[in-house]
Amino acid sequence: MSPLLNRPDFDVIASWVEPGHKVLDLGCGDGSLLRHLIDSRGVRGWGVEIDDANVLAAIQKGINIIQGNLEKGLDEFADQAFDHVVLSRTLQTVRHTEGILREMLRVGREAVVSFPNFAYWKNLRAVLDGQMPVSEDLPYEWYDSPNVRFFTLLDFESLCRQMNLRIRERRVLDEHGQPVDNEDDKELNFLGSLAVYRLTQPR
Repeated sequence: MSPLLNRPDFDVIASWVEPGHKVLDLGCGDGSLLRHLIDSRGVRGWGVEIDDANVLAAIQKGINIIQGNLEKGLDEFADQAFDHVVLSRTLQTVRHTEGILREMLRVGREAVVSFPNFAYWKNLRAVLDGQMPVSEDLPYEWYDSPNVRFFTLLDFESLCRQMNLRIRERRVLDEHGQPVDNEDDKELNFLGSLAVYRLTQPR
């Protein structure tokens, strides 16, 4: 089994998806999440990925995949074509953040977003020690990172309010993939390494 299949956000995402649903995975990498959802939930899945090697790997996993650049939008997909549009650990690599969130909720009934939380206490400690953090959820060195955004749970939720997006559900995990249970948003922001959100348009 690929180690990516043990990624804790995969299990959270799978728990939100009903059998037979249509799922679009943006920045799908080698297709591991879609393969997991197809095998465990019986979804009908499609992926979008820009990297040549990842596209080939996804095809080898039997994934329906389109090679494309998320920054150019999702014009090839019709409105509300999917039940879920997923952006797993990719939002921090996107320059047009608001645009991709709007497009996700145009083509899908629900957007599912996971991202590393820069305010996690170990990340803050690394910065206080004079270095950019490197961790399970932020695995790159500063000079080879694909990340162009560094933000926190509270930053993301503030953006959702500004965009009038409804947060249907939130799961916050520590660096070991265990849920962080705390009702205080500031404490959660400090203790959580990875966040996973379900978003919808307000009714």
